[in-house]
Amino acid sequence: MDWIWRVMAGLLEIVWAYTMKLSDGFTRGGYTLLTLVVMAASFGLLSMAMKSLPLGTAYAIWTGIGTLGSFAVGLCVLHEAASPLRMLAVALIVAGLVLMKFASP
Repeated sequence: MDWIWRVMAGLLEIVWAYTMKLSDGFTRGGYTLLTLVVMAASFGLLSMAMKSLPLGTAYAIWTGIGTLGSFAVGLCVLHEAASPLRMLAVALIVAGLVLMKFASP
């Protein structure tokens, strides 16, 4: 169940990162409120996962899911650049997440 909480928390991190972008520096009320609500839910799920998972593993996977998902949203929705160096950076993040999973109890 810990991994389910952590993945769900990571998916919500993607949502709040995107809605934070849409809030335009917290000047758009609806997106600002949505960002804060989803952020709180993401933190809550992460805290549930941390009850039985090591801090470093839980946090690294959570931020990794958020990073990769936000990167994908940036590419696909916001049409941000997909330079070779950025793609290499994402590949290294994925490699780190896979290693973290295998190193976890």
